[in-house]
Amino acid sequence: MNVYLAVIDTMADWEIGYLTAELHSRRFFRDPAMACNLVKLGATQDAVHSMGGIQYVPDVTVDTVQLQADDLFLLPGGAVWNTPIVRPFLTLAHDALDQGHNVAAICGATVGLASTGALDRRRHTSNDLASLKAACPEYAGQSHYRHKPAVRGDNLITASGLAPLEFSYEVLKMLKVWRPETATAWFRLHKTRQECWYHALVASMSPEGQE
Repeated sequence: MNVYLAVIDTMADWEIGYLTAELHSRRFFRDPAMACNLVKLGATQDAVHSMGGIQYVPDVTVDTVQLQADDLFLLPGGAVWNTPIVRPFLTLAHDALDQGHNVAAICGATVGLASTGALDRRRHTSNDLASLKAACPEYAGQSHYRHKPAVRGDNLITASGLAPLEFSYEVLKMLKVWRPETATAWFRLHKTRQECWYHALVASMSPEGQE
């Protein structure tokens, strides 16, 4: 399984921080030996810089990728989703959704998807419905919009830029790299900061809880 992260200039570091940390560390994976690779996907081979000034060097370019059945295409927020440089990412995402592949987009990336028509017939959310309609006059998916922090509609996950935790939770459930009880405990621990969920998270990783 590959998780292809679109790396773009102005990428919102915090929106995908939970995901990149957990996927790279594998600390809560049901099987640490599970094949799950985080691949940085660029429009070109040139390095880009996030909003936080972190440099990302693409592993591969978007024109070389062919998604497989269990892969995920991950689109972070950023200030460039209305520019030509990201069109190849949006084309890949639109086609991937139509072909049944998994796609996850947060914040500005949802606006980019809306501009392709990819949200017109799928459950989704974004930062705000009125803003989405204003940014994409051609958008016709209002009936499928959900006023929630994060929404999963079949093979598509979308989220507000204010919901990186909820976004990560939905993506990790989609990938099935964690046990369901691990995902639940992890999410509730970060959401509530209650000690009981830390103990539940530890217990979910015990041999007795393994499938």
